[in-house]
Amino acid sequence: MEIKQQLKLSQQLVMTPQLQQAIKLLQMSRMELAELVQEELLENPVLEDNIETRESRENGVSESAGEASAENGAAELTPAAEAPTTDAEPNGAETKDEIDWERYLENHTLQAPLPSVRRGGDDELPGFEATLTRGEDLTDHLAWQIRMGEFADDEQRFAALVVGNLNDDGYLKIDGAAPEEVVPRLAEEAGLHPEDAEEVLKILQHFDPIGACSRSLEECLLIQANHFDMDQLVIDVIRGHLGNLEKRNFQAISRELKVPVEEIYDVAQIIAELEPRPGRNFIREEPRYITPDVHIHKVGDEYFVVANDDGMPRLRISNFYRSAMTDNAKAREYIRGKLRSAQWLIRSIDQRRKTIVKVTECIVDKQREFFDRGIEHLKPMILRDVAETVGMHESTISRVTSNKYVHTPRGLFELKFFFNSAIKRDHQNDIASESVKQAIKKIIGSEEPTAPYSDQKIVEILAQTDIKIARRTVAKYREMLGILSSSKRKKYY
Repeated sequence: MEIKQQLKLSQQLVMTPQLQQAIKLLQMSRMELAELVQEELLENPVLEDNIETRESRENGVSESAGEASAENGAAELTPAAEAPTTDAEPNGAETKDEIDWERYLENHTLQAPLPSVRRGGDDELPGFEATLTRGEDLTDHLAWQIRMGEFADDEQRFAALVVGNLNDDGYLKIDGAAPEEVVPRLAEEAGLHPEDAEEVLKILQHFDPIGACSRSLEECLLIQANHFDMDQLVIDVIRGHLGNLEKRNFQAISRELKVPVEEIYDVAQIIAELEPRPGRNFIREEPRYITPDVHIHKVGDEYFVVANDDGMPRLRISNFYRSAMTDNAKAREYIRGKLRSAQWLIRSIDQRRKTIVKVTECIVDKQREFFDRGIEHLKPMILRDVAETVGMHESTISRVTSNKYVHTPRGLFELKFFFNSAIKRDHQNDIASESVKQAIKKIIGSEEPTAPYSDQKIVEILAQTDIKIARRTVAKYREMLGILSSSKRKKYY
Protein backbone atom coordinates (compact mmCIF):
# COMPACT_ATOMS: atom_id res chain seq x y z
CA MET A 1 0.00 0.00 0.00
CA GLU A 2 1.32 3.39 -0.95
CA ILE A 3 -0.02 6.87 -1.70
CA LYS A 4 0.63 8.37 -5.13
CA GLN A 5 -0.30 11.55 -6.93
CA GLN A 6 -1.26 11.43 -10.56
CA LEU A 7 -2.85 13.76 -13.12
CA LYS A 8 -5.89 12.66 -15.05
CA LEU A 9 -7.68 14.53 -17.84
CA SER A 10 -11.42 13.92 -18.19
CA GLN A 11 -14.56 15.65 -19.43
CA GLN A 12 -17.81 15.92 -17.54
CA LEU A 13 -21.02 17.87 -17.83
CA VAL A 14 -21.55 20.29 -14.97
CA MET A 15 -25.12 21.45 -14.45
CA THR A 16 -24.68 25.03 -13.30
CA PRO A 17 -27.59 26.75 -11.54
CA GLN A 18 -28.07 28.94 -14.60
CA LEU A 19 -28.29 25.91 -16.90
CA GLN A 20 -30.71 24.19 -14.54
CA GLN A 21 -32.89 27.32 -14.56
CA ALA A 22 -32.85 27.45 -18.37
CA ILE A 23 -33.93 23.80 -18.61
CA LYS A 24 -36.63 24.38 -16.00
CA LEU A 25 -38.00 27.38 -17.90
CA LEU A 26 -37.95 25.47 -21.19
CA GLN A 27 -40.24 22.71 -19.96
CA MET A 28 -42.66 25.01 -18.14
CA SER A 29 -46.11 25.70 -19.51
CA ARG A 30 -47.16 29.28 -20.20
CA MET A 31 -49.21 29.52 -17.00
CA GLU A 32 -46.32 28.20 -14.89
CA LEU A 33 -43.93 30.66 -16.54
CA ALA A 34 -46.26 33.58 -15.80
CA GLU A 35 -46.43 32.54 -12.13
CA LEU A 36 -42.65 32.23 -11.94
CA VAL A 37 -42.15 35.68 -13.45
CA GLN A 38 -44.56 37.22 -10.94
CA GLU A 39 -42.69 35.54 -8.07
CA GLU A 40 -39.36 36.83 -9.38
CA LEU A 41 -40.78 40.35 -9.65
CA LEU A 42 -41.72 40.17 -5.97
CA GLU A 43 -38.47 38.59 -4.75
CA ASN A 44 -35.85 40.33 -6.90
CA PRO A 45 -35.88 44.13 -6.40
CA VAL A 46 -33.68 44.64 -9.45
CA LEU A 47 -36.38 43.31 -11.78
CA GLU A 48 -39.32 45.43 -12.80
CA ASP A 49 -42.16 45.28 -15.29
CA ASN A 50 -41.49 47.62 -18.19
CA ILE A 51 -44.74 49.58 -17.92
CA GLU A 52 -44.33 53.15 -19.09
CA THR A 53 -45.38 55.78 -16.61
CA ARG A 54 -47.99 58.34 -17.46
CA GLU A 55 -45.39 61.08 -17.38
CA SER A 56 -43.26 59.37 -19.99
CA ARG A 57 -46.30 58.84 -22.23
CA GLU A 58 -47.32 62.46 -21.92
CA ASN A 59 -43.82 63.56 -22.87
CA GLY A 60 -43.73 61.09 -25.74
CA VAL A 61 -40.80 59.20 -24.22
CA SER A 62 -40.81 55.47 -24.95
CA GLU A 63 -38.00 52.97 -24.81
CA SER A 64 -37.90 50.58 -27.71
CA ALA A 65 -37.13 46.88 -27.25
CA GLY A 66 -33.74 47.32 -28.87
CA GLU A 67 -32.74 50.26 -26.64
CA ALA A 68 -33.81 48.42 -23.50
CA SER A 69 -31.88 45.36 -24.60
CA ALA A 70 -28.75 47.42 -25.20
CA GLU A 71 -28.99 49.14 -21.82
CA ASN A 72 -30.03 46.13 -19.78
CA GLY A 73 -28.06 43.45 -21.59
CA ALA A 74 -31.23 41.48 -22.34
CA ALA A 75 -34.18 41.44 -24.70
CA GLU A 76 -37.70 42.20 -23.53
CA LEU A 77 -40.52 39.73 -23.89
CA THR A 78 -42.64 41.72 -26.34
CA PRO A 79 -41.31 43.62 -29.32
CA ALA A 80 -44.06 46.16 -29.58
CA ALA A 81 -43.96 49.33 -27.46
CA GLU A 82 -47.02 51.24 -26.42
CA ALA A 83 -47.72 54.27 -28.57
CA PRO A 84 -47.34 57.57 -26.76
CA THR A 85 -50.46 59.51 -26.04
CA THR A 86 -50.83 63.20 -25.33
CA ASP A 87 -53.73 65.06 -23.83
CA ALA A 88 -54.08 68.28 -25.79
CA GLU A 89 -56.48 71.08 -24.93
CA PRO A 90 -57.72 73.69 -27.39
CA ASN A 91 -55.91 77.00 -27.18
CA GLY A 92 -57.80 79.73 -25.45
CA ALA A 93 -60.26 77.39 -23.79
CA GLU A 94 -61.94 78.99 -20.79
CA THR A 95 -63.64 77.13 -17.98
CA LYS A 96 -66.16 78.62 -15.60
CA ASP A 97 -65.26 78.76 -11.96
CA GLU A 98 -68.85 78.27 -10.87
CA ILE A 99 -71.58 75.87 -12.06
CA ASP A 100 -75.26 76.81 -12.21
CA TRP A 101 -76.47 73.79 -10.18
CA GLU A 102 -80.16 74.86 -10.16
CA ARG A 103 -80.28 75.02 -13.96
CA TYR A 104 -78.40 71.71 -14.22
CA LEU A 105 -80.82 69.90 -11.89
CA GLU A 106 -83.83 71.40 -13.66
CA ASN A 107 -82.63 70.16 -17.06
CA HIS A 108 -81.77 66.74 -15.56
CA THR A 109 -85.28 66.20 -14.18
CA LEU A 110 -86.88 67.14 -17.52
CA GLN A 111 -84.83 64.57 -19.45
CA ALA A 112 -86.55 61.42 -20.66
CA PRO A 113 -85.71 58.29 -18.67
CA LEU A 114 -82.99 56.12 -20.08
CA PRO A 115 -84.18 52.95 -21.82
CA SER A 116 -84.24 50.01 -19.47
CA VAL A 117 -82.13 47.03 -20.37
CA ARG A 118 -84.44 44.58 -18.62
CA ARG A 119 -88.00 44.51 -19.99
CA GLY A 120 -89.08 40.95 -19.32
CA GLY A 121 -89.37 41.09 -15.53
CA ASP A 122 -87.77 38.62 -13.17
CA ASP A 123 -88.14 35.73 -15.63
CA GLU A 124 -85.08 36.94 -17.55
CA LEU A 125 -82.89 37.18 -14.46
CA PRO A 126 -80.38 34.37 -13.87
CA GLY A 127 -81.42 31.64 -11.48
CA PHE A 128 -80.28 31.49 -7.89
CA GLU A 129 -77.83 28.67 -8.70
CA ALA A 130 -76.12 30.86 -11.32
CA THR A 131 -75.32 33.54 -8.72
CA LEU A 132 -73.57 31.24 -6.24
CA THR A 133 -69.88 31.80 -5.71
CA ARG A 134 -69.36 28.05 -5.18
CA GLY A 135 -71.40 25.25 -6.71
CA GLU A 136 -73.18 22.78 -4.43
CA ASP A 137 -71.65 19.32 -4.47
CA LEU A 138 -73.23 16.00 -3.52
CA THR A 139 -71.95 16.18 0.06
CA ASP A 140 -73.53 19.60 0.65
CA HIS A 141 -76.80 18.49 -0.99
CA LEU A 142 -77.15 15.39 1.20
CA ALA A 143 -75.96 17.18 4.35
CA TRP A 144 -78.73 19.76 3.90
CA GLN A 145 -81.33 16.98 3.65
CA ILE A 146 -79.90 15.31 6.76
CA ARG A 147 -80.27 18.55 8.71
CA MET A 148 -83.89 18.78 7.57
CA GLY A 149 -84.60 15.22 8.74
CA GLU A 150 -85.46 13.91 12.19
CA PHE A 151 -82.37 12.01 13.27
CA ALA A 152 -80.97 11.34 16.71
CA ASP A 153 -77.44 12.45 17.52
CA ASP A 154 -75.85 9.05 16.90
CA GLU A 155 -77.85 8.69 13.67
CA GLN A 156 -76.65 12.08 12.51
CA ARG A 157 -73.05 11.06 13.22
CA PHE A 158 -73.52 7.88 11.19
CA ALA A 159 -75.18 9.78 8.33
CA ALA A 160 -72.31 12.30 8.29
CA LEU A 161 -69.80 9.43 8.10
CA VAL A 162 -71.73 7.90 5.18
CA VAL A 163 -71.82 11.17 3.27
CA GLY A 164 -68.14 11.74 3.96
CA ASN A 165 -67.19 8.38 2.42
CA LEU A 166 -69.02 8.81 -0.90
CA ASN A 167 -67.00 8.78 -4.11
CA ASP A 168 -67.62 11.04 -7.09
CA ASP A 169 -70.26 8.64 -8.46
CA GLY A 170 -72.24 8.74 -5.21
CA TYR A 171 -71.34 5.23 -4.00
CA LEU A 172 -70.44 4.35 -0.40
CA LYS A 173 -66.90 3.00 -0.57
CA ILE A 174 -64.12 2.49 1.97
CA ASP A 175 -60.69 1.42 0.79
CA GLY A 176 -59.82 -2.09 1.93
CA ALA A 177 -63.36 -2.92 3.10
CA ALA A 178 -65.86 -5.21 1.40
CA PRO A 179 -69.34 -3.75 0.72
CA GLU A 180 -70.91 -5.77 3.55
CA GLU A 181 -68.28 -4.47 6.02
CA VAL A 182 -68.84 -0.77 5.37
CA VAL A 183 -71.98 -0.19 7.43
CA PRO A 184 -70.85 -2.13 10.54
CA ARG A 185 -67.54 -0.26 10.54
CA LEU A 186 -69.19 3.18 10.27
CA ALA A 187 -71.87 2.21 12.80
CA GLU A 188 -69.22 1.23 15.35
CA GLU A 189 -67.43 4.54 14.81
CA ALA A 190 -70.68 6.49 15.27
CA GLY A 191 -71.79 4.46 18.32
CA LEU A 192 -74.93 3.19 16.55
CA HIS A 193 -76.34 -0.34 16.44
CA PRO A 194 -75.74 -2.00 13.02
CA GLU A 195 -79.45 -2.73 12.52
CA ASP A 196 -80.34 0.90 13.17
CA ALA A 197 -77.51 1.94 10.86
CA GLU A 198 -79.04 -0.10 8.02
CA GLU A 199 -82.36 1.72 8.52
CA VAL A 200 -80.64 5.11 8.42
CA LEU A 201 -78.78 4.08 5.27
CA LYS A 202 -82.07 3.15 3.58
CA ILE A 203 -83.42 6.60 4.37
CA LEU A 204 -80.30 8.22 2.90
CA GLN A 205 -80.58 6.09 -0.24
CA HIS A 206 -84.05 7.55 -0.89
CA PHE A 207 -82.84 11.12 -0.57
CA ASP A 208 -82.28 13.14 -3.69
CA PRO A 209 -80.65 11.85 -5.88
CA ILE A 210 -82.31 8.46 -5.63
CA GLY A 211 -79.78 5.66 -5.28
CA ALA A 212 -76.98 7.69 -3.73
CA CYS A 213 -75.15 6.07 -0.78
CA SER A 214 -75.51 2.64 -2.43
CA ARG A 215 -72.77 0.09 -1.99
CA SER A 216 -72.96 -1.46 -5.46
CA LEU A 217 -74.44 -0.88 -8.90
CA GLU A 218 -77.03 -3.61 -8.30
CA GLU A 219 -78.22 -1.98 -5.08
CA CYS A 220 -78.37 1.44 -6.76
CA LEU A 221 -80.50 0.21 -9.68
CA LEU A 222 -82.78 -1.84 -7.41
CA ILE A 223 -83.48 1.22 -5.26
CA GLN A 224 -84.48 3.22 -8.31
CA ALA A 225 -86.57 0.36 -9.77
CA ASN A 226 -88.51 -0.06 -6.50
CA HIS A 227 -88.92 3.70 -6.12
CA PHE A 228 -90.51 4.00 -9.56
CA ASP A 229 -92.64 0.83 -9.10
CA MET A 230 -91.18 -0.99 -12.09
CA ASP A 231 -92.23 -4.48 -13.19
CA GLN A 232 -90.96 -7.57 -11.40
CA LEU A 233 -89.15 -8.64 -14.57
CA VAL A 234 -87.00 -5.48 -14.43
CA ILE A 235 -86.13 -6.22 -10.79
CA ASP A 236 -85.28 -9.85 -11.60
CA VAL A 237 -82.93 -8.79 -14.42
CA ILE A 238 -81.17 -6.27 -12.18
CA ARG A 239 -80.88 -8.70 -9.27
CA GLY A 240 -79.20 -11.57 -11.06
CA HIS A 241 -78.31 -10.77 -14.67
CA LEU A 242 -76.37 -7.51 -14.79
CA GLY A 243 -73.31 -9.34 -16.14
CA ASN A 244 -75.17 -10.68 -19.18
CA LEU A 245 -76.94 -7.34 -19.55
CA GLU A 246 -73.59 -5.56 -19.79
CA LYS A 247 -72.41 -8.03 -22.42
CA ARG A 248 -75.76 -7.68 -24.24
CA ASN A 249 -76.24 -11.42 -24.01
CA PHE A 250 -80.01 -11.09 -24.10
CA GLN A 251 -80.54 -14.66 -25.27
CA ALA A 252 -78.94 -16.05 -22.08
CA ILE A 253 -81.18 -13.85 -19.90
CA SER A 254 -84.19 -14.96 -21.91
CA ARG A 255 -83.36 -18.65 -21.41
CA GLU A 256 -82.74 -18.34 -17.67
CA LEU A 257 -85.86 -16.29 -16.95
CA LYS A 258 -87.94 -18.20 -19.54
CA VAL A 259 -89.39 -15.11 -21.19
CA PRO A 260 -89.34 -14.03 -24.86
CA VAL A 261 -86.16 -12.23 -25.88
CA GLU A 262 -88.26 -9.30 -27.11
CA GLU A 263 -89.33 -8.63 -23.53
CA ILE A 264 -85.67 -8.64 -22.46
CA TYR A 265 -85.02 -5.97 -25.12
CA ASP A 266 -87.74 -3.80 -23.56
CA VAL A 267 -86.37 -4.38 -20.06
CA ALA A 268 -82.86 -3.46 -21.18
CA GLN A 269 -84.18 -0.21 -22.61
CA ILE A 270 -85.94 0.60 -19.32
CA ILE A 271 -82.84 -0.15 -17.25
CA ALA A 272 -80.75 2.00 -19.58
CA GLU A 273 -82.88 4.99 -18.53
CA LEU A 274 -81.92 4.55 -14.86
CA GLU A 275 -78.98 6.48 -13.40
CA PRO A 276 -75.96 4.24 -12.69
CA ARG A 277 -74.00 7.21 -11.28
CA PRO A 278 -76.25 9.21 -8.91
CA GLY A 279 -73.54 11.76 -8.20
CA ARG A 280 -72.98 12.58 -11.87
CA ASN A 281 -74.86 15.89 -11.84
CA PHE A 282 -73.01 17.10 -8.75
CA ILE A 283 -69.49 16.76 -10.13
CA ARG A 284 -68.09 20.26 -10.44
CA GLU A 285 -64.93 20.13 -12.51
CA GLU A 286 -63.04 23.37 -12.77
CA PRO A 287 -62.63 24.50 -16.38
CA ARG A 288 -59.15 24.13 -17.76
CA TYR A 289 -58.07 27.22 -19.64
CA ILE A 290 -55.38 26.86 -22.27
CA THR A 291 -53.37 29.81 -23.51
CA PRO A 292 -51.37 29.06 -26.67
CA ASP A 293 -47.66 29.74 -26.58
CA VAL A 294 -47.48 30.47 -30.31
CA HIS A 295 -49.87 31.40 -33.10
CA ILE A 296 -49.70 30.20 -36.69
CA HIS A 297 -51.19 32.68 -39.16
CA LYS A 298 -51.84 31.98 -42.81
CA VAL A 299 -51.17 34.91 -45.11
CA GLY A 300 -51.80 33.98 -48.71
CA ASP A 301 -50.09 30.64 -49.23
CA GLU A 302 -47.55 31.10 -46.47
CA TYR A 303 -47.68 30.26 -42.75
CA PHE A 304 -46.07 32.53 -40.17
CA VAL A 305 -45.26 31.59 -36.58
CA VAL A 306 -45.70 34.37 -34.03
CA ALA A 307 -44.97 34.04 -30.31
CA ASN A 308 -47.87 34.85 -28.01
CA ASP A 309 -46.57 37.57 -25.71
CA ASP A 310 -49.96 38.82 -24.54
CA GLY A 311 -50.22 39.05 -20.77
CA MET A 312 -46.53 38.37 -20.13
CA PRO A 313 -44.60 41.03 -18.20
CA ARG A 314 -41.89 42.89 -20.11
CA LEU A 315 -38.95 42.48 -17.78
CA ARG A 316 -36.12 44.95 -17.52
CA ILE A 317 -33.44 46.00 -15.04
CA SER A 318 -34.46 48.79 -12.69
CA ASN A 319 -32.58 52.03 -13.35
CA PHE A 320 -32.78 52.90 -9.67
CA TYR A 321 -30.75 49.91 -8.51
CA ARG A 322 -28.27 50.26 -11.38
CA SER A 323 -27.51 53.78 -10.19
CA ALA A 324 -27.36 52.59 -6.57
CA MET A 325 -24.37 50.40 -7.45
CA THR A 326 -22.25 53.52 -7.88
CA ASP A 327 -23.72 55.54 -5.02
CA ASN A 328 -23.70 52.99 -2.20
CA ALA A 329 -20.62 50.80 -1.83
CA LYS A 330 -22.10 48.61 0.93
CA ALA A 331 -25.08 47.51 -1.20
CA ARG A 332 -22.96 46.97 -4.33
CA GLU A 333 -22.26 43.26 -3.77
CA TYR A 334 -25.88 42.46 -2.97
CA ILE A 335 -27.15 44.33 -6.00
CA ARG A 336 -24.58 42.66 -8.26
CA GLY A 337 -25.88 39.21 -7.28
CA LYS A 338 -29.48 40.20 -7.89
CA LEU A 339 -28.47 41.89 -11.14
CA ARG A 340 -26.80 38.74 -12.48
CA SER A 341 -29.85 36.68 -11.52
CA ALA A 342 -32.20 39.14 -13.23
CA GLN A 343 -30.14 39.30 -16.42
CA TRP A 344 -29.93 35.52 -16.65
CA LEU A 345 -33.69 35.19 -16.15
CA ILE A 346 -34.38 37.69 -18.93
CA ARG A 347 -31.99 35.91 -21.28
CA SER A 348 -33.44 32.49 -20.41
CA ILE A 349 -37.01 33.64 -21.09
CA ASP A 350 -35.99 35.20 -24.39
CA GLN A 351 -34.09 32.04 -25.38
CA ARG A 352 -37.13 29.93 -24.44
CA ARG A 353 -39.32 32.08 -26.64
CA LYS A 354 -36.96 31.82 -29.61
CA THR A 355 -36.57 28.05 -29.19
CA ILE A 356 -40.35 27.44 -29.17
CA VAL A 357 -40.79 29.56 -32.29
CA LYS A 358 -37.92 27.76 -34.05
CA VAL A 359 -39.32 24.30 -33.26
CA THR A 360 -42.84 25.35 -34.31
CA GLU A 361 -41.54 26.67 -37.63
CA CYS A 362 -39.88 23.30 -38.24
CA ILE A 363 -43.16 21.50 -37.44
CA VAL A 364 -45.06 23.74 -39.85
CA ASP A 365 -42.52 23.03 -42.57
CA LYS A 366 -42.70 19.24 -42.10
CA GLN A 367 -46.49 19.09 -41.61
CA ARG A 368 -47.43 21.51 -44.38
CA GLU A 369 -49.96 19.09 -45.90
CA PHE A 370 -51.79 18.84 -42.58
CA PHE A 371 -52.27 22.60 -42.42
CA ASP A 372 -53.34 22.71 -46.07
CA ARG A 373 -55.55 19.62 -46.35
CA GLY A 374 -56.48 18.30 -42.90
CA ILE A 375 -55.71 15.56 -40.41
CA GLU A 376 -55.89 12.78 -43.01
CA HIS A 377 -52.61 14.11 -44.41
CA LEU A 378 -50.72 14.25 -41.10
CA LYS A 379 -47.27 12.80 -41.70
CA PRO A 380 -45.40 10.47 -39.34
CA MET A 381 -42.77 12.41 -37.41
CA ILE A 382 -40.57 11.70 -34.40
CA LEU A 383 -38.48 13.91 -32.13
CA ARG A 384 -35.30 13.03 -33.97
CA ASP A 385 -36.64 14.49 -37.23
CA VAL A 386 -37.08 17.93 -35.67
CA ALA A 387 -33.92 17.66 -33.55
CA GLU A 388 -31.73 17.04 -36.60
CA THR A 389 -33.32 19.91 -38.51
CA VAL A 390 -33.00 22.58 -35.80
CA GLY A 391 -29.68 21.28 -34.47
CA MET A 392 -30.83 20.42 -30.96
CA HIS A 393 -30.92 17.31 -28.81
CA GLU A 394 -34.04 15.14 -28.71
CA SER A 395 -34.46 15.78 -24.98
CA THR A 396 -34.59 19.52 -25.70
CA ILE A 397 -37.31 19.01 -28.32
CA SER A 398 -39.23 16.89 -25.82
CA ARG A 399 -39.07 19.66 -23.22
CA VAL A 400 -40.09 22.29 -25.77
CA THR A 401 -43.17 20.38 -26.89
CA SER A 402 -44.39 19.33 -23.42
CA ASN A 403 -47.40 21.34 -22.20
CA LYS A 404 -47.00 23.83 -25.08
CA TYR A 405 -49.95 24.67 -27.29
CA VAL A 406 -50.20 26.26 -30.71
CA HIS A 407 -53.19 28.04 -32.21
CA THR A 408 -53.52 27.19 -35.90
CA PRO A 409 -56.08 27.87 -38.62
CA ARG A 410 -57.28 24.29 -37.98
CA GLY A 411 -57.70 24.66 -34.22
CA LEU A 412 -55.75 24.51 -30.99
CA PHE A 413 -53.25 21.64 -30.68
CA GLU A 414 -50.54 20.55 -28.29
CA LEU A 415 -47.17 20.52 -29.99
CA LYS A 416 -46.81 16.82 -29.17
CA PHE A 417 -49.88 16.15 -31.33
CA PHE A 418 -47.75 16.47 -34.47
CA PHE A 419 -45.42 13.63 -33.44
CA ASN A 420 -46.74 10.25 -34.54
CA SER A 421 -45.36 6.83 -35.32
CA ALA A 422 -45.43 5.60 -38.91
CA ILE A 423 -47.77 2.99 -40.38
CA LYS A 424 -46.26 1.28 -43.41
CA ARG A 425 -48.14 1.18 -46.73
CA ASP A 426 -47.18 -0.85 -49.78
CA HIS A 427 -47.86 1.52 -52.65
CA GLN A 428 -48.05 4.91 -50.92
CA ASN A 429 -46.12 6.96 -48.43
CA ASP A 430 -46.24 6.03 -44.76
CA ILE A 431 -49.20 7.34 -42.80
CA ALA A 432 -49.25 8.73 -39.25
CA SER A 433 -50.88 6.70 -36.48
CA GLU A 434 -53.14 9.66 -35.62
CA SER A 435 -54.52 9.59 -39.16
CA VAL A 436 -55.26 5.87 -38.77
CA LYS A 437 -57.13 6.58 -35.53
CA GLN A 438 -59.25 9.18 -37.26
CA ALA A 439 -59.91 6.73 -40.12
CA ILE A 440 -61.11 4.10 -37.61
CA LYS A 441 -63.32 6.70 -35.92
CA LYS A 442 -64.81 7.66 -39.28
CA ILE A 443 -65.50 4.02 -40.21
CA ILE A 444 -67.25 3.34 -36.89
CA GLY A 445 -69.22 6.56 -37.21
CA SER A 446 -70.69 5.44 -40.54
CA GLU A 447 -71.60 1.87 -39.49
CA GLU A 448 -75.13 0.55 -39.06
CA PRO A 449 -76.04 0.66 -35.32
CA THR A 450 -77.80 -2.71 -35.51
CA ALA A 451 -74.81 -4.35 -37.25
CA PRO A 452 -71.59 -2.67 -36.05
CA TYR A 453 -68.27 -3.57 -37.59
CA SER A 454 -66.01 -5.98 -35.74
CA ASP A 455 -62.32 -5.20 -35.34
CA GLN A 456 -61.50 -7.70 -38.07
CA LYS A 457 -63.98 -6.04 -40.43
CA ILE A 458 -62.34 -2.66 -39.74
CA VAL A 459 -58.98 -4.23 -40.62
CA GLU A 460 -60.41 -5.34 -43.97
CA ILE A 461 -61.89 -1.90 -44.69
CA LEU A 462 -58.58 -0.20 -43.88
CA ALA A 463 -56.75 -2.65 -46.14
CA GLN A 464 -58.81 -1.37 -49.06
CA THR A 465 -57.11 2.02 -48.59
CA ASP A 466 -53.68 0.35 -48.40
CA ILE A 467 -53.54 0.63 -44.58
CA LYS A 468 -52.47 -2.77 -43.30
CA ILE A 469 -52.52 -3.15 -39.53
CA ALA A 470 -53.25 -6.04 -37.19
CA ARG A 471 -56.58 -6.59 -35.45
CA ARG A 472 -55.02 -6.00 -32.02
CA THR A 473 -53.77 -2.62 -33.28
CA VAL A 474 -57.32 -1.68 -34.26
CA ALA A 475 -58.52 -2.75 -30.81
CA LYS A 476 -55.78 -0.65 -29.16
CA TYR A 477 -56.59 2.45 -31.21
CA ARG A 478 -60.32 1.95 -30.59
CA GLU A 479 -59.77 1.83 -26.83
CA MET A 480 -57.60 4.96 -27.02
CA LEU A 481 -60.49 6.72 -28.75
CA GLY A 482 -62.90 5.57 -26.02
CA ILE A 483 -65.00 3.46 -28.41
CA LEU A 484 -66.66 0.27 -27.15
CA SER A 485 -66.35 -3.11 -28.81
CA SER A 486 -68.84 -4.18 -31.50
CA SER A 487 -70.82 -6.35 -29.08
CA LYS A 488 -71.38 -3.36 -26.79
CA ARG A 489 -72.08 -0.94 -29.63
CA LYS A 490 -74.81 -3.06 -31.14
CA LYS A 491 -78.35 -1.72 -30.70
CA TYR A 492 -81.24 -4.19 -30.51
CA TYR A 493 -84.05 -1.69 -30.15
